[in-house]
Amino acid sequence: MIKFFLMVNKQGQTRLSRYYEHVEINKRTMLEAEIIKTCLSRSKDQCSFIEYKDFKLVYRQYAALFVVVGINETENEMAVYELIHNFVEVLDKYFSRV
Repeated sequence: MIKFFLMVNKQGQTRLSRYYEHVEINKRTMLEAEIIKTCLSRSKDQCSFIEYKDFKLVYRQYAALFVVVGINETENEMAVYELIHNFVEVLDKYFSRV
């Protein structure tokens, strides 16, 4: 199950966030800061799947934009990785040059 969906730029600013479970605003801010720091510090050679606290992070980088999805332990990481790619392709077709 997907817990949240984030789009973040390289400066660490959240551009889009969608939570599918209730998380208090102050906890969201701390969670996003930790997740952004974790994803931005990784190199392109490292795996795009991270075990983080009680869930997994799947992220993908497109130019200066990171798309991060938080999932539970039973979700398929590769399926979510492809979901991210398909989502970005749809945005690119709709808005052109995303």
